[in-house]
Parts: sequence; structure tokens; C-alpha cells
Amino acid sequence: MPQSGSELETPVRVRFAPSPTGYPHLGNIRTALFNWLFARRYGGKFILRIEDTDVARKVEGAVEMILDSLRWLELDWDESPYFQSQRLDIYREVADRLLNGNDAYLCYCSPERLEAMRQEQIKHKQPPKYDGRCRHLTQQQKTELRAQAITPVVRFRTPLDGETSFQDLIRGRVSFQNSTLDDFVLLKSDGYPTYHLANVVDDNLMAISHVLRADEWLSSTPRHMLIYQALNWDAPHFAHLPMILGPDRSKLSKRHGATNIMEYREQGYLPEAMINFLALLGWSLDDRTELLTRQELVRNFSLERISKTAAVFNKEKLEWMNGVYLRQLSPDEFVQRATPFLDRDLPLSIERPLHSDYVRQVMSLIQERAKTLAEVPRLCDFFFMDELQYEASLLLSRGLSSESAVEAVKTSLRRLEVTEVWDAESLEEMLRPLATELNLSTAKFFGLLRVAITGRSAAPPLFQTMAVLDRGKCLKRLTTALDRLSALTQAQNK
Repeated sequence: MPQSGSELETPVRVRFAPSPTGYPHLGNIRTALFNWLFARRYGGKFILRIEDTDVARKVEGAVEMILDSLRWLELDWDESPYFQSQRLDIYREVADRLLNGNDAYLCYCSPERLEAMRQEQIKHKQPPKYDGRCRHLTQQQKTELRAQAITPVVRFRTPLDGETSFQDLIRGRVSFQNSTLDDFVLLKSDGYPTYHLANVVDDNLMAISHVLRADEWLSSTPRHMLIYQALNWDAPHFAHLPMILGPDRSKLSKRHGATNIMEYREQGYLPEAMINFLALLGWSLDDRTELLTRQELVRNFSLERISKTAAVFNKEKLEWMNGVYLRQLSPDEFVQRATPFLDRDLPLSIERPLHSDYVRQVMSLIQERAKTLAEVPRLCDFFFMDELQYEASLLLSRGLSSESAVEAVKTSLRRLEVTEVWDAESLEEMLRPLATELNLSTAKFFGLLRVAITGRSAAPPLFQTMAVLDRGKCLKRLTTALDRLSALTQAQNK
């Protein structure tokens, strides 16, 4: 069966099947994206299934977070979401079918016995696996155990010899010796299925054609193949996606900057940048293309371009890419995206609502500098403040003497007070020659003015900043700077 190109022999139906035992992270969403791209590339269906059968480990709010993550990234699904917890009768029925066919058996072993067995195996450096104690129970033993009111689990009767193989669309032929597998649990004593049973049953009933999932599930696939064979069902095509590693090539973790995917939204990353970045974690168009729109990704996505080796997460690359996408926004789009972050993060002392025309002028000076939307308030807060907080010594940071700085600010104030036109071009025409007149380099002079007017040594272009701030604010801030310089000079002369 061809797995790429313009035609597939069966309709493409893929699924994203997260478990709500934690919040969605980069690896989860990368899997969702690859499934979504594959479905959209071949005109198939992308199905969302919540595998919520591990009741004890379910995290409150995780389902909502999963749905919000997909909505934020516009990974739209074509069917429901399905919830496995609402399908328990189906799994019970299939488990009974396996029991009746002697492909499964009831296991009455207590958790205490299983743990003791596991510890003994570890002690002897053996791989932990079920020892098959209940596999050969006599009818009398089963009757005695039932009389003790023990609720059994259902285990699959794994072949003791031979091998189980399958063709992975990324890795090629993969084989496992059956002797390395154990008689795994299908149905737990609480009536809930394990991942192995529910996953196979749902993939079959939902007519899933391709299973694209994380590499960590590769070792589960022979178990799933055995269940398909026992039920005489056709297995889907499998493709196990490469791991995502940290920059030090260890398992990706929070210390590498990896986190709940929705925290990236809170940190001001654009969904289109996240889609582009995630797509390149294990897939590539070629050896050089870094920036791809959603449409380009859909048009070009194929399993052949998925790497067999692990992908490396690079936070700096994500920041760079997000900055590129921010600069590509129209001015109005940038304002629209940035405004919620201004409302959220600007000091509470700043009056709300913010004036939209003023915000638009400020954002025009910030857009080229921001790497994330969460940086925007920090880059521009001085535009909105009535009073700036900074150390007076910062005014002298370029090696200016306090006397020279005082003279420069006084002279600037006198000239600016009588300047008729207050725009960037007129301000530069007046202030640039003044540096020579004051016998100062433009770097020292403009650096002094920048600190006086913005409270920081790095800010957007000085004259555009002054034009947006307007005459009144600039004169007030220069007067305040002069007062601070005078106080600093007095302190130095004591």
C-alpha cells in the first residue's frame, strides 16, 4: 500500500488520542500536528479521542487544556471528541470475546503478590514481567478463587515462542521475540480497560488507517498486533515518531524550557510560529527551509520526510522564529495581538482602557524589536508611565561628567521648549547639531537624552520615541532628569 503521493488505497483516518493524566506538552502536540497534517494532506479525517481510562491518575482540568491547546493552534478535528470512559461496555464485550476464544484468561493475583514478584525479578536482574501463574489454573482452582470474592483482571495469553513483526512506515521492519513479552492486562479489576485493549478496539471501530504516535509506544505495538490477530482484525499502518530531546541530547524536560503547551501562549508565542516550529521537530521540507506557512506544511507533508533520529528542541530557534512571525504581522494585527498582553502586564497604576491611537503609535516602534508578545509591555512601559524610576547615575553611564550632563539637559530644554514642530524629523534636525555645539559625541548626548526620556539605556529610536511621547511628557522628563542630576552633583560635592 503506498503511503505517500496523491493516492492511498483506503481513506486516511488518523487520530490524536491523549490521556488526561497531565497537561499537553510539546511532544503531545507535535504528535497531534503530524496527524493533522497527514489528514489534511490526503483529504482524510482527523479524529480526537480522549483516553481517560486511568481514573486514578486523571488530572483535573487536563481535558479542557487539551481542547484549548488544539483550538489555539487551529488543529480542528473532524469527529467528536470521543471519551473512552463512555465506552466501557464495548471493551468488556471484546474482553469476553478474547476469553471465550482462549486468547485471554482471568488473573486473580493480588497487587501485593505482583509487587513481591517484581522486586524479586529486579533483585535477580531480570526484566519485570508477569510469571504466568494464573495462565494454567485448573477449573477447581478457578472455582476456589471465585469463592474468595476476588475480582480478577483479564490478561492476554501471549504466545510463549515465535516473534511478532510489523512494518513501521518510518523505521521499516520491526520484530519482537514473543518470549520478551508478558501476559499483559487487558481489563483491570475496576472494569476499566488498559491502554492496550481500548486503543486497539477503538482504532478498529473508528476505522483508523494510520497510527502516528510517539516512539515511546513502539514496544507496545507487538502487543497490539497480537490483539489484532486474535480478533482477526486488520491492523492499521504504524509510524512511530522520533523522540524530542533537549539541547544536551537528554530527555526533554522543564529545565530545557519545555512546558505545558498553553504556557507558550501565555509567554506570547504566536500559534503560527508554534506550528512552524513543531513541524520541524522531526520533519523537514529540505535541508534549508525554516519558515513554512500552514498551507505550505499541508501541501508538502509526507511520512518520507520524517526523521528516524531524535529531534532536538531549541528555545532560541523558537524565539527567533516567533520574532520573524511578529514582524510579518500588519501593524493592525500586531496591535490586536499585543493589546491583551499590555492590559495584562503593564503596571496597574497605568489607567485603563489604553488609548487605541496612542497604542498604535507605540507599537509601531516596538514591533521590530519584540521576540514574543509577552516582551512588549516591558519594551514599552515607559510610554505609559507618568513617572520613571531609574538610578540617577544611569544618566552618566557613557562617561559624562555631571557638569556636562547638566549643561546638556538645560540647553536641550531651552531649545525644545521653543521648537514649533514636534515630529521625529524636526527633532533630529534640531538636536543633532546641538551635540557638536555642546562638544559632545552624538553617542553620549543621545544616550543622555534617551535615559532622561525613557528611563533606560536601550529603547526604540530616540526621535521617534520623543515624537510619540509628545512635547509635554518629554519636557517634564527632562526637567526631572535635571533635578536628579543636580541632586547627584550636590551629593558628589559633599
